[in-house]
Amino acid sequence: MTASVDPTGPSGSPPVRVPYSTLIWLAVAMFTTGIDGYVLAGLLPDIAADLEVTAALAGQLVTVFALTSAVAGPILGATTSGWEQRRVIMAALSTFVLGNLLNAVAPTYPLALGGRVIAALGGCLLGAAVTGYVVHLVDERHRGKALSFVLGGWMTATALGVPVGLVLGQTSWRLPLVLVSAVGAVALLGIGLRLPPLRYPSSTLADRLRPLARPRLVGGLLVSTGVLCASYTCFTYAVLILSPTHPAGWMMIVIMCAYGVASLIGNAITGRLVDRFSPVKVLTVILCGLLVDALFGALAFTLAAPAAVAVLSLVWFMLAGIGNGGHAVPQQARLAAMAPASVAVVMALNASAVSLGGALGGGVGGIALTAGLLPGHLPFVAAAVLAITLPLHLLVARWSRREPSAAPASAS
Repeated sequence: MTASVDPTGPSGSPPVRVPYSTLIWLAVAMFTTGIDGYVLAGLLPDIAADLEVTAALAGQLVTVFALTSAVAGPILGATTSGWEQRRVIMAALSTFVLGNLLNAVAPTYPLALGGRVIAALGGCLLGAAVTGYVVHLVDERHRGKALSFVLGGWMTATALGVPVGLVLGQTSWRLPLVLVSAVGAVALLGIGLRLPPLRYPSSTLADRLRPLARPRLVGGLLVSTGVLCASYTCFTYAVLILSPTHPAGWMMIVIMCAYGVASLIGNAITGRLVDRFSPVKVLTVILCGLLVDALFGALAFTLAAPAAVAVLSLVWFMLAGIGNGGHAVPQQARLAAMAPASVAVVMALNASAVSLGGALGGGVGGIALTAGLLPGHLPFVAAAVLAITLPLHLLVARWSRREPSAAPASAS
């Protein structure tokens, strides 16, 4: 039997640096969740027709996944944080694959809904477990690059996996789910063969949950919610915002692919910056950039001539992609530093905060449109959300400088 890796290393030496040939399997696992998270939303009319429900009811397949992830993530993260983590990752990925297979063959809407719940239970735990694994196993000097590489799998799904899934979905909406399951099965095999076992330092559940009582950590999690809320206020309705100047269907596919590539670029850049500068400084620059970009987009849609809007709107959208893709690594690194003994729980809570932000963003944007705002005015709403999120981030950073750091994991 292979011995579990001690994340603190022998005799207090730095954590083991996992080679990229090992990290690739975690990136592939995240790739599957990225496809799953986006592709169904583009196939709702076909799903509704096949399962004989309304489009609104079909949309609940997406909603129930997000809500299940938000509620179950912290509970599963806290429960499994004391377990051997390679097994946790494999169990989570197996559950996720099983849920998608059930979706792919579901003859009725209730079975499809059940499949989404099962997939969400695996998916929310998978994301938290993978991030916590990387944070614990990789040397802090290389942690930003490692997180960027693994999270890049999720963002690659936006750029490449989702368009492929949508093309397959033109034949049957079930085929993308088969694709997700097949890729997930390959990742499961690779993880089982290449990933070293890892068990976090021994601690009680009460010890792991204790840092969560700190208001600064709650504030840090709300920063994730704010960023995703601002992002999804516009991203959910990107077709409505951009289609007046880019009406052809192929244009939106190209634009969405470009947005995914922009997200990958932002993720790669900040992954390296976090290894050179503090995550707080990197995140501050990103949040300021997102706020300026939202204001730029809002003014472009309001004041620019139609011909100029066609260009300026793409500049706004691509810069938003870079910022939204770039915020994840410094945010997760900052949260992990706040509670090093509870990384698995904190990452699960962050996944819930992200899911909540995405749901709120779609809701806020929908309410704004219902109230009479034009789609081109939604960047104003996003800017308002970011104008609240940025001071909260700065407050948490100031709070963190005053409050002593959480006890190191080895001391738990």
